[in-house]
Amino acid sequence: MILNISIQKAIPEDAQEIGEVYYKTWLATYINTEFGVTKEDIDFIFKDIGKSDGSKYLNLPADTVYFTAKENDHVVGVCKLIKHNDKNELKSIYILPKYQGMGVGKKFWEEALHFFDSTKDTLVKVVTYNRNAIEFYKRLGFKETGKIFYDETFRMQSGAIPPETEMIISANNTVA
Repeated sequence: MILNISIQKAIPEDAQEIGEVYYKTWLATYINTEFGVTKEDIDFIFKDIGKSDGSKYLNLPADTVYFTAKENDHVVGVCKLIKHNDKNELKSIYILPKYQGMGVGKKFWEEALHFFDSTKDTLVKVVTYNRNAIEFYKRLGFKETGKIFYDETFRMQSGAIPPETEMIISANNTVA
């Protein structure tokens, strides 16, 4: 049971800790010899961690929001949500490894349900070998569509691209 976790919109002052959450969760999740993703790849992606002024969390379009999960004013998780014209997109949920499995992701999902348009399908893409995340999304009601993506924007320094599976909750089957 998590005590004292609050979910709130990200603010510029959260930028450093958000970067650390991304970095630590990527290290714990995405290194994979079968798919050629190395620690060096992740270190390279996050080489500028701490250099953000946090401005990307200001003046976001109305269709995009970052939420943070905080314990005692420290960021332990981050969630990005986007409303498109034709769908909702759960862009990411990253939670520090020691807080995973403690209800933080469920709290993010509750916020997402308030933000999203309930008349539209909700999609998420998950790295295929991230079985914990896939099982988490299934518990929320998502189903795999069978579509696999190789997004060039996630090409690593080594050339590897982690494959992603698409998952969906149809608007008429939204689970609260």
